[in-house]
Amino acid sequence: MVKKGTTLVIGASENPERYAYKAITSLRSKDYPVCALGRKKGRVAGVTIATTPEEWGHIDTVSLYIGPQHQASFRAYLTTLKPRRVIFNPGTENEDFERALQQQGISTERACTLVLLSTNQY
Repeated sequence: MVKKGTTLVIGASENPERYAYKAITSLRSKDYPVCALGRKKGRVAGVTIATTPEEWGHIDTVSLYIGPQHQASFRAYLTTLKPRRVIFNPGTENEDFERALQQQGISTERACTLVLLSTNQY
């Protein structure tokens, strides 16, 4: 059995109404390993939310839940992290950032993590 890749959720929140919260709980319910990065420390579905970028080891997928105005500070981090793909959830689309990631060999998707999970396309 192939181990599922780890997902890093950027924009994580303990607020159950936030889509990042829903993504973390959905990923965990499907047994995906999850790391979380947000503005405030906390825990969601047993996952600790870090407030500064960390070296978690290999990250397969990054699921973005931060708007384009907050993404610039993550460019260098994601380039060095070298995930297989970055999912730009609705409202996070950023053509310039997507192009920069693609030039580094990182796949990008404009999609909804929750929809991908619920339709078994994740």
